[in-house]
Amino acid sequence: MNNTSPARTPWLLLLAASSILMVTMGVRQTSGLLIDPIHVSTGLGIAQISFALAIGQFVWGAVQPLFGAMADKRGPLPVLIGGGLLLAVGLVAAPLLPGAWGLNLSFGLLLAAGAGAGSFSVLIGATAWRIPAHKRSTAAGIINAGGSLGQFLFAPLVQVLLSAFGWIKTVYALAFIVVLSLPLAWPLRKRAPHSEGAADGEALRPQLQRALRDRSYWCLHLGFFTCGVHIAFLVTHLPGEIALCGLSPNVASISIALIGLFNIAGSLIIGALGERFRMKWLLFWMYLSRVVLIGVYLVSPPTPMTFYVFAAALGVTWLATVPPTAGLVGKLFGPRHMGTLFGLTLFSHQIGAFFGAWLGGVALEYGGDFSWMWYADMVLAVAAALVNLPIREAPLQRQLAAGS
Repeated sequence: MNNTSPARTPWLLLLAASSILMVTMGVRQTSGLLIDPIHVSTGLGIAQISFALAIGQFVWGAVQPLFGAMADKRGPLPVLIGGGLLLAVGLVAAPLLPGAWGLNLSFGLLLAAGAGAGSFSVLIGATAWRIPAHKRSTAAGIINAGGSLGQFLFAPLVQVLLSAFGWIKTVYALAFIVVLSLPLAWPLRKRAPHSEGAADGEALRPQLQRALRDRSYWCLHLGFFTCGVHIAFLVTHLPGEIALCGLSPNVASISIALIGLFNIAGSLIIGALGERFRMKWLLFWMYLSRVVLIGVYLVSPPTPMTFYVFAAALGVTWLATVPPTAGLVGKLFGPRHMGTLFGLTLFSHQIGAFFGAWLGGVALEYGGDFSWMWYADMVLAVAAALVNLPIREAPLQRQLAAGS
């Protein structure tokens, strides 16, 4: 049995993981910009396109524990390479497959599954066992910041490509970028050893059974579910909300980019704070802050500056919930099966995301605006904040002693 902890933070691995996430999240988180061009080009309804993206939200979450378990068992390299190729195929297939069923298959299944293989559960799981226990929250924040950087960089890029070449050539260009990123998986090829410690050496099935009996683990699932609803609603339908206000599509791309930019800082800050404060309280305050932000937005005038300020403020907590959630999973159950256990919480997040993306489209098509979705977001954010309070987390002093 090996009880030693890694002595140093492997910066090359974190850079590789964050770069991969930059590409996969950059492609996923800018898909809302494609809704109107696809609608105009193909005649598909907004609700139909939203349903395809909602399927993608669900599939992206469903594959997380599967690919996480595969990476835990066989190593991350084949998962990351295969996922990148699947993501590229999904992008290329979208213009070639006609009608709603084609979009459901290309964007809803292939693209989403490929992006899921190169996402949080595999990347954080691939690095967690090589990082000192007390540094894992910071490391998760660094990886998460890569995804936010992708959103910041890809939003204006996608908008420029759409304006210059249309949506078909845009998705082909994105597929080319994905293929170019495949060599980034090489530094992450090693899998976790089976003998890092008693808890970490536990076989997957008994540890999974133990997790499913743990109330704290289910609280994480419930909080992440509600987070998924409003994250997916916003990333999918913020461009539509901006269009309803009579503003330029450039306002939408800038707003999405600002969310990503400010989440870089938010991810790094929250990741570092996870070493100093109990993570359940970080989650509580992040979720509660969204209630205030949405309320302020709803009473503000619909100007470009309103959207920019709203996007920047929201961006601070956007995906900054990932580091403390992953950190709590690691503290409760160890890093050995992090890919699987954290992948399951991401699945819950994406079940919520399915409803956020789909119901946003339904609200617009049948109600004419997104009003009731904004109110539902506020209620769910309160629920997400409160459900984190019963989580069993050791006081900070004991955490530091365990990590030393």
